[in-house]
Amino acid sequence: RLPPRAELLVPVPLHRWRLWRRGFNQAVLLGEGVARRTGVPMARGALERVKATPLLRGLSPRQRRAAVTTAFRVAQPELVRGRHVVLVDDVYTTGATAGACVAALLRAGAESVAILCWARVIERSDD
Repeated sequence: RLPPRAELLVPVPLHRWRLWRRGFNQAVLLGEGVARRTGVPMARGALERVKATPLLRGLSPRQRRAAVTTAFRVAQPELVRGRHVVLVDDVYTTGATAGACVAALLRAGAESVAILCWARVIERSDD
């Protein structure tokens, strides 16, 4: 389910080199499926990753935040300005990537940003 006021889906982008190596962006694939089912349009190029970041796997939450803080920019602010945006991601681990994307979207004038992810990593507790 999407938030009731959802107006635009924006997938978390990969850096162009990672996209070239992988051949696909899983957030785009997920967003396309959601767009087809809901009728909410997706803006693939609204957000871009302008900084190649290291693989975040194995980094602490602080290291992840530092790696992605300046990694994203809104390439097409006119698409997000004043709109209720849904950020589409594949996996939510610490929230560093989503947080950096949300901050960029809000700076560009998005009215609100909700996060839609396929999976959430939950730290296992021995308690």
